[in-house]
Order: sequence, then C-alpha cells, then structure tokens
Amino acid sequence: MSYPQSPRKAGMPREVLKWLQSLELSVYPTNVRRDFSNGFLVAEILSRYYPQDFPVHAYDNGTSLASKQRNWRQIERSLQKQNLHLMKDVIDRSIHCKPGAAELLVQEVYTLLTNQSIRDVQGPQSDFTDVEYQELLPAVARSTASSAIKNNLRITEIMAEPDISTNQKKSEAILRRHLEHKAAERVNNPGRFKGRANLGRLASRHLVPSGRRDECFAKSEGTPSKVCSSSTCRGAAVSFKEIKVHQPVRHSLINN
Repeated sequence: MSYPQSPRKAGMPREVLKWLQSLELSVYPTNVRRDFSNGFLVAEILSRYYPQDFPVHAYDNGTSLASKQRNWRQIERSLQKQNLHLMKDVIDRSIHCKPGAAELLVQEVYTLLTNQSIRDVQGPQSDFTDVEYQELLPAVARSTASSAIKNNLRITEIMAEPDISTNQKKSEAILRRHLEHKAAERVNNPGRFKGRANLGRLASRHLVPSGRRDECFAKSEGTPSKVCSSSTCRGAAVSFKEIKVHQPVRHSLINN
C-alpha cells in the first residue's frame, strides 16, 4: 500500500514517519493530534507486534470521550501483560488533543516496539500548550487572555474531570503563564506598548476657546452667515459657510 503524502504538520522525525508508512495502517494519519487521540491507531500499531493481545476489532474508532477513555484503558491493560508501559500523562494529553502530546506518544511507541532511539531530534515541548505556536505568530495576532484559556483548557478535560476547583486552578495557571509572557514582551519590545496619539488626542490640540467659538458661529437675523474671518476664529481648524440650494420648480403632471 502506498501513501500519497506525509502527515500534515506531524512534527515527528523522519524515521518515525517511514516506520508508520511501513506498517500499512488501515487509516493513514493525516492529522497526528486528531488521529491518535482515540487510541485506535495505537492499538492497530501494537497489533502488528502483538496480534493476540491487541485485536483491532475490539477497539472503537469513535471520537467521543467515552470511546477514547475505553480504548486507552484496554490498551494499558494489554500493555501490562507484556510488561510495557506508556507515560500516563502523555496518554491523557493525547486524549484531549494537547499540542505536542500525540507526537511524543508516537515517538514513545516507536521506541518501545523497535528498541531504537531517536537521534538528533529535539523533543516536543513538555507543557503541552500552544506557546510555541503563539511565538510564531505576529504580536497583533497572538491570543488574548480569554483565548489562551479557551485554547489550552479543552472541553473534554472539563468533562473528564468536572471538579470546579480543579478546573479553576488550571485556568489560573494558564492565565498566569499568559501574563508572564505579556510582561516579557513589554520588556523586550517596550515601543510596541507605548501609547500613540489617536484622532481624539490630535483634535484636542486645535480646540477653539468657547468665547471665540460663540462669536464665530453667531448669526444675525435676516443676514446670511459669512465665512469665519481669520481674525475672529484664529486657530480654528475648520471654517463653515452657508450654502443656498435652489430647488427646481416642480410642474404638476396633472393638467388642470
């Protein structure tokens, strides 16, 4: 079986990608973070080495949280029979599609099954947040405080552990980290956070005193207003002039 393309944005070493292609999986992982979250592909990979302990038909290829948790519990039980273990924290983060978790999980499975170490590769970030992605964005496109919480606290995490105090602590940790990065940006680039004069501030510099303004706009009855003279309205940014509009004569369409 041949594959037309490599996984999109996989973030994995070349030897791991070649190893995945050699397994001829039923579903090729085009999105590593999404495709490895429910454990189905991991079970299929393990079945190539331990077919009796990892029957593929026993796993659900669904996307619900219940299906993911059920698959991973079964995988962990079968791994214990072979005296093999995967990092629990990496599994949990992979279930919730945290950045870098699935890539680290696949590399761990590769090392576990092939007994080969990955050389000259910098490991993915350990905090499983989108900090690395945010640093690639221009400053104006980076997340706000609310977006940072939304991006780094998945709804499946809240469903798996609905304790309010636990989720509140997670939100506070995300917010604290976001504010620390903002403070670092202010130190490294103070010019970007310096206040700039907007139109309101610029207009306030050319305000006309109230006495001259009343004199400028005063009108005499029956006398059309004239353009404000420079001596009367000195300093005014805009001058005003009355414009007379001649309305066209309307002829009735009905002949009397």
